[in-house]
Amino acid sequence: MTDSDTSPVDPFAPAKLGPLTLRNRIIKCATFEGMTPDALVTDDLIDFHREVAAGGAAMSTVAYCAIAPEGRTDRHQIWMRPEAVPGLTELTSAIHAEGALAAAQLGHAGPVANSVSNGLPALGPGRIPAPMGMSLTDKVQLEDIPVLVRKFATAARLAVDSGFNGLEIHLGHNYLLSSFMSPMLNHRRDAYGGNAVNRARFAREVLEAVRNEVGDEAAVWAKLNMFDGVGKPGRGRGGKAWSGTNLDDAIKYAELFEGDGHIDAIEPTAGSSLLNPMYLFHGEPPLESFADAMVGAMKTGMKMGGKMFLKHYPYTDAYLLPLARELRKSVSLPLILLGGITDRASMQLAMDEGFDFVAMGRALLREPDLPLLIQNDPSTESKCVHCNLCMPTIYSKTRCPIRTGEVPDPLAVAG
Repeated sequence: MTDSDTSPVDPFAPAKLGPLTLRNRIIKCATFEGMTPDALVTDDLIDFHREVAAGGAAMSTVAYCAIAPEGRTDRHQIWMRPEAVPGLTELTSAIHAEGALAAAQLGHAGPVANSVSNGLPALGPGRIPAPMGMSLTDKVQLEDIPVLVRKFATAARLAVDSGFNGLEIHLGHNYLLSSFMSPMLNHRRDAYGGNAVNRARFAREVLEAVRNEVGDEAAVWAKLNMFDGVGKPGRGRGGKAWSGTNLDDAIKYAELFEGDGHIDAIEPTAGSSLLNPMYLFHGEPPLESFADAMVGAMKTGMKMGGKMFLKHYPYTDAYLLPLARELRKSVSLPLILLGGITDRASMQLAMDEGFDFVAMGRALLREPDLPLLIQNDPSTESKCVHCNLCMPTIYSKTRCPIRTGEVPDPLAVAG
């Protein structure tokens, strides 16, 4: 919307994202589906995204597509190799058949990887805890970085050749690139550590390599942490690395990415899969359900320390907007607003504040056709109650347990 155009932006109108034209401004965000037991596409995964595409979203994002086998949070996730291409091609064809576009979230889990499950060491900017495998990461050496950058580019090529229209590069949640960008986790003294420019160097090299590989064959955007959920989200840390990435860092990174010119948009996110995952999700943390879904030491740890790890942040609509608004003021790149987008009002709020797209997650688990419902009746209210009981289902096919009847619907009980 230009300064001279004061008419509201319609979230259901077609919109440009890089080389793409989306049928509306609603994107199904990357949410691990838990439907790839052999690290390959399954019929369940295809049906999952076909349903979202048929439900009216303009683009459905497949998560999580690792660039290398050690880059998975566990061995059941897809990693990008030629063996995966036939299934991925079938998946994107199913999404396209419903009139939507397909995106792949590409990343490397880094310290969030489960080294025991993967049978490979987790990687990090240094020797830092990798709790999923109850281990420490192997430090990424200087000679490893060009190899990893190349793997991102190769994964991007495989994705585009499989029919994906968009590529989301994961720079969030303290996955590998995000861990390099965090002053708390990155204590390197070489060209990839120290000040914000150095900490962003790895990510910038990846974004450049991906763009050089795919050109205008796909839209490319970055999922960027605004706040790791550790310390304070706002500005200034007195020169001390006592907190993770905060808003000042995120603004600096966004400005660098915009100046480089390799991406088409940014999807601001928050929270750390290592340190504070609920800062991304907000709402009630499902402690008992998580413990029930885990085994061994992880189950014991969740029962004993779950309250410290899974914190409670009250849910409000568009809950990441206060942070994302500051990012919006600092760059002109298109932004995709994530977090608490469940109705026409929150969509319109995003558009009115200058965001170009919105991303929906949990609400689409409850109602995959929610975009169509809202388009047909703007007064539609989402049935998602933000209970977060969907979160532990990533270990057993991601779903809404209320929708499947596994737990009572509190809205029906209240009625």
